Amino acid sequence: MAEIHEFFRNSKQSHQKITSLTAYDYPTARLLEEAGIELVLVGDSLGMVVLGHPDTTQVTLDHIVHHVQAVRRALSSSILLADLPIGTTDTVAQAVESSLRLQAAGADMIKLEGPLISQIHAIVAAGIPVVAHLGMLCQRILIEKKYEIKGKTPEQAERLIQEAYAVQAAGASALVLELVTPLVAEQITRAVKIPTIGIGSGPHCDGQILVVSDLVGLQPWFRPSFVIPKVDLATPFQQAVRDYIEETKNL
Repeated sequence: MAEIHEFFRNSKQSHQKITSLTAYDYPTARLLEEAGIELVLVGDSLGMVVLGHPDTTQVTLDHIVHHVQAVRRALSSSILLADLPIGTTDTVAQAVESSLRLQAAGADMIKLEGPLISQIHAIVAAGIPVVAHLGMLCQRILIEKKYEIKGKTPEQAERLIQEAYAVQAAGASALVLELVTPLVAEQITRAVKIPTIGIGSGPHCDGQILVVSDLVGLQPWFRPSFVIPKVDLATPFQQAVRDYIEETKNL
């Protein structure tokens, strides 16, 4: 735990940007670590990326545990972060118990959505480092009905800033800001002592995180507006399959 706190503290103080991507399986995680990624997230985004659900609300703790175990086998130096899925943080006791399960599966840290101050404090007290998550909260999609940028009004901006202070005071080691206006994300980044990790929140956070399939163009049927894929892997993937089919048919 001390080494993880030191990593985030040093990253903030030295202004060294934190690099993070998602992984849900052994080969992807191994490739990410060998490429030098510092933080690997087993996110509840697996609901959409791996399981084919329309959102993250179908993901269970058992799902996350299963994928954490696979990713853990690939990592020796990258930090393994795991999401607490919907329904696992409704009470403080439930949040701690769920976090301990993820830690036992191999997670170095956990991430939870929202300014859940009591839960964050209790999880940290149990010896598990926490990454907080503010801004657009995917687990609230059934309530909010759509994904939208946060912090566009003065009231929203002030609430996000106060929530950032609160999760820091509760003991969070870092803070993910998802779909927060770049100006507010920059204000939060300057205000808090813990590093911010942005996704769709502009360039001024202390680090960035993306879903790996978005980065490498493996799911062309869905592309977030804030992502420009670095490569198109879907096309050669499908061409390799077509070549294999043709070769097999001609044997």
